[in-house]
Amino acid sequence: MSTLSTPDKPPVRSWLPTMLLLGAIWGCSFLFISVGVRELHPAYLALGRVIAGSLVLLTILAVKREALPRSPRVWAHNFVAAAIGSAIPWTLFGYGEQRVPSLLAGIWNGITPLVVLPIAVWVFRTERFTLQRVLGLLIGFAGMMVVLGAWQLHGGSDLTGQLFCMAAAVSYGVAIPYQKRFIAGSNLSGTALSATLLICSTVQLAIAAPILTGHAPPAPSSLSLQAIGSVIALGALGSGVAFVLNLRQIRLIGASMTSMVTYIMPIFAIVAGVLVLDEHLTWYQPVGAVIVLAGVAVSQGVVSTVRSRKRPKIAAEPEPAPVP
Repeated sequence: MSTLSTPDKPPVRSWLPTMLLLGAIWGCSFLFISVGVRELHPAYLALGRVIAGSLVLLTILAVKREALPRSPRVWAHNFVAAAIGSAIPWTLFGYGEQRVPSLLAGIWNGITPLVVLPIAVWVFRTERFTLQRVLGLLIGFAGMMVVLGAWQLHGGSDLTGQLFCMAAAVSYGVAIPYQKRFIAGSNLSGTALSATLLICSTVQLAIAAPILTGHAPPAPSSLSLQAIGSVIALGALGSGVAFVLNLRQIRLIGASMTSMVTYIMPIFAIVAGVLVLDEHLTWYQPVGAVIVLAGVAVSQGVVSTVRSRKRPKIAAEPEPAPVP
């Protein structure tokens, strides 16, 4: 398959379970960020996250006896993707969650597809506009506005925190089509590429964190078990296992459809924030979530798929094989 095109509707069973798992892992990540920034500066929380994720993926590579890429070009593209897809947004979300609840940060992440599609189409040329995709994104956007309660936003620390979260989501929106255009088409395994990206993020944050904070990182012995556990969970799951799964999704269903996981993440972020952190849930958030999921259904062709099953078929067409 060419890296400049998107595969034609892979079977739902090949990507939906993975998308739900990614939604759960990344949705709950906002809870761990909220706990971590209580004791760690956002930059050092992000640094601990990429270190933990790198160790997990390097261990997997060692067990599988796989090597890191040797091509300078692969490393260069991963260095860019590491900055815009890891180092910058993870630090920004940390800043944001110092000011807003974790469930609100998770909800803001849902604007990512609104950035992904136009960039994928006009800049990287890895996707194509269709009326159904645009309609789905508009429905999803309307749902996000309802979830956020856009009619009652106000200034101050709350607005600043939301702007940090919005900037982080925009950074994700640029990173996803960049990975599709320059990284996902590689013959290297997703584990090797993800490990390369996290190593690059580690270098970037190891340089940036002391500059941003003006001091050395705190000793692990000075941190609570909750903070240490949050760093490990963010790294091992959110930055380790999830990275491999996400790259598989980009290869399989394209950047725009992969970014739809950000419409599912807010559901898990809200549930985790309410049940674990006792954060407040308002009436319009679940209502907006239903609208968001409707947008997901339209964007990913679920509605058209249901209709097509009702029509008689002259000849069965073979399903496209999943991309390895």
